[in-house]
Amino acid sequence: MSKKLLKSGMIVSTMTLLSRILGLIRDIVVANLLGAGVAADVFLFANRIPNFLRRLFAEGAFSKAFVPVLAEYNADNNIDKTREFIAKVSGTLGGLVTIVTLVAMLASPIIAALFGTGWFVDWLNGDENADKFTQASLLLKITFPYLWFITFVALSGAVLNTLGKFGVMAFSPVLLNVAIIAVAMWGAPYFDSPDTALAWGVFLGGLLQFLFQIPFMKQAGLLVKPKWAWHDEGVKKVRNLMIPALFGVSVTQLNLLLNQVIASFLVTGSISWLYYADRLIEFPLGLFGIAISTVILPSLSRIAKQKALNDAERHFQFQSTMDWGVRMVLLLGIPAMIGMMILAEPLMMTMFMRGKFQLTDAVAAAQALFVMCFGLISYMLINVLANGFYAHQNTKTPVKIGIIAAVSNIGFGVFAIPFGYLGLAIASTLSAAVNMSLLYRGLAQRNIYNLSGKTAIFALKLLIAGCIMGAAVSYFCPALEQWFVLSLWQKIHWIIWLIGLAIISYFPTLWLLGVRKRDFRA
Repeated sequence: MSKKLLKSGMIVSTMTLLSRILGLIRDIVVANLLGAGVAADVFLFANRIPNFLRRLFAEGAFSKAFVPVLAEYNADNNIDKTREFIAKVSGTLGGLVTIVTLVAMLASPIIAALFGTGWFVDWLNGDENADKFTQASLLLKITFPYLWFITFVALSGAVLNTLGKFGVMAFSPVLLNVAIIAVAMWGAPYFDSPDTALAWGVFLGGLLQFLFQIPFMKQAGLLVKPKWAWHDEGVKKVRNLMIPALFGVSVTQLNLLLNQVIASFLVTGSISWLYYADRLIEFPLGLFGIAISTVILPSLSRIAKQKALNDAERHFQFQSTMDWGVRMVLLLGIPAMIGMMILAEPLMMTMFMRGKFQLTDAVAAAQALFVMCFGLISYMLINVLANGFYAHQNTKTPVKIGIIAAVSNIGFGVFAIPFGYLGLAIASTLSAAVNMSLLYRGLAQRNIYNLSGKTAIFALKLLIAGCIMGAAVSYFCPALEQWFVLSLWQKIHWIIWLIGLAIISYFPTLWLLGVRKRDFRA
């Protein structure tokens, strides 16, 4: 079991690494083109709204509801029955998303006013940020079709993941990054404004991802004609699981949207600074947290429905798989958190400080990154712990917890208003801790998952090794003034050297603390 999970995790992590690297290159290109000014704020706003809905209709809530039900159909090894189920789900979900996409494109000014309230108020009063509102309304019309494309990408990806073909879905985001980079570098001069060009890059990226999935679905014999089947039993089950999961899975995105509404009232650049900090947080989150979560959900779903096992055996296998996921997340999440906190300013200066992205922007974004790092482990564990509920087709508990976390985020945000955009980062970090803690408590109370003593000791060793690693990196890291005068290649050289130092101080320390190969087995 652990070898198969580890192999799947390696495949997803490798593909995700490639995607994240290209994602960073994309952000570097965008930062160089737009900086952290008006155009950047507007484009990032128009890109985030459909991405939020993507989490609702596509890979977030949908996959959590769809994969366990699909596992039931696959358990009978009846390909015709599985094909019929996929056709009905794709037709029903696709029909709903088509309506949502068209309505959103037509109502883009309303959406821009709802989530960019500060800009809308300026537009009403004829103030300096009025252009932000009108441009955001235009860009939303261009970016919203991405939601339609990515919904079908998520569906086919969930099907292929269930079959053990994790690489296809993990590679798909590469195409989005390539499309945006290409448009930014070669297409921007042909548009009146660079942010409009990037919006079309998002549209193109969604189309490429959609087309990329088709041959793999055909090869698997699961490329089917969608059918509308709102009252089908399988669709009903997915629907009933998905509706509460819309909130449970998307709490992070809801928090980000709430932060965006507040940020629209703050100084220009606030949305951009938070975005670039969030992008660096997303790198280890996607590489380790989401990757591990993706590969263990199908296994957990199969274990939960395995009729050949008695209750004790089923509980043992489920507990072991969950424990393995937590250990793998902590193994790389802890050093990533400590390393990024120490290197926040060097990373921002190395990656983004060029073109229209100035030193003041790099320092502001680095401060947001430092704060967000405190929530990195919570964000990672949320993805893993929530699977304990979803594998048992329980989506109501995560949604209740999600609502509590979302409300707490609003409360934290209100108290943190005096801290400006950093207050929003603090609020998100605290609400993530609330979400993670309540998820674990819920699993423990139901005797679904309890952190084992082995994993607790393992985590303590990781923390000790991480602190030693952090001390070494901090000691050798040049001061901020030195980073400012270094050339780009000198900065890259220093970053690579410091990452290498982190590796050679972290893993040998773990070995000295007694961490061995057996600790990585489920």
